[in-house]
Amino acid sequence: MLSFTPQEFPTAKLHGYLLSAVAPRPIAFASTIDANGKPNLSPFSFFNVFSANPPILIFSPARRVRDNTTKHTLHNAELTKEVVINVVNYDIVQQMSLSSTEYAEGVNEFDKAGLTMLKSDIVKPFRVAESPVQMECKVNDIVKLGTEGGAGNLIICEVVKMHVSESVLDENKAINQNKLDLVSRAGGSFYSRAKSGFFEIPKPLSTLGIGVDALPKSVRESVVLTGNDLGLLGNVENFPDEKSILAFKNQHNLSSLSTEQKHQKAKDLLSFNDIEGAWKVLLS
Repeated sequence: MLSFTPQEFPTAKLHGYLLSAVAPRPIAFASTIDANGKPNLSPFSFFNVFSANPPILIFSPARRVRDNTTKHTLHNAELTKEVVINVVNYDIVQQMSLSSTEYAEGVNEFDKAGLTMLKSDIVKPFRVAESPVQMECKVNDIVKLGTEGGAGNLIICEVVKMHVSESVLDENKAINQNKLDLVSRAGGSFYSRAKSGFFEIPKPLSTLGIGVDALPKSVRESVVLTGNDLGLLGNVENFPDEKSILAFKNQHNLSSLSTEQKHQKAKDLLSFNDIEGAWKVLLS
C-alpha cells in the first residue's frame, strides 16, 4: 500500500489523489452575476447539502493550484451574496463541461454552453432553464480555508426558493431518481451517471473553445443534434480547414445528403467522440 503524508507530494498530485478517492461527487452548477449584472455560470464538485431546516447547501470554489488565483464565482458571491445552484443531469452534462472552460471575465457561459437563462423569482442570478432542479440561494457566509493554491472557500448558501421540473416527479410529487438522471464527478476525466455507472467526457480545451453560440445557426437549431452534441461541437478552438473538408466530402460521398442526413451522420460520429469528423460533415 502506498502511504504518505500530504506534505510529501506537490499540491497538484495530492489534489488528484483526493478527487479520485472521494468520488463520485455531486455537481453544483452555480450561477452568479457580477457588479454590472453580467451573468456567470460554472460547475463545482466540492458540493453537498448540509441542513434541511434551515435548508443549507455548501460548495467550494477552490483557489487554482497552478497559479493561486480565484474564480469569478467566488468574487461574485462575495459581492452580491446571491447564487443559484442548478443540478446537472445527463442531458446537459456536455454543456456543463464546456462551461467550465476558463473564459475571460464578462463572457457569458450560458451563451458559450448553449444554455437558457431563466429569470429567478427572488435572487438576481439566472437559473439554468434546462436543469431539472434549480435552487435560488442567499449566501450566509464564506469561509476561507487557506491562502495557497488548492485552498477551498466554503460558500454557505441558504435556499430561499426551489424549482423542480414536473418531468422528474412521480405520482406522489416526489423526485424519481431514474427520471432525474443525475451525473456526478470523479477523478481525472471521469463522471458517473447515477443510473448506469461511469463514463468519460473529454476535458474542455486549455485554450478557449468556440462555444455553442459560435456554431452556425443551422447547427444550433438542428432537430437531430442534442444539447450534448452541441456541447461537444463547441469544444473546439477552430473549424477544420476547407481543404480537409473537401477531401472528406469527396471520400465519403456527402454531396447527395440532405441537411438532416448530414446532421445524423455527424451525430453518429460524435457518439465515438470524432468531433473533427463531425465538423467536416456539417461544413461539407
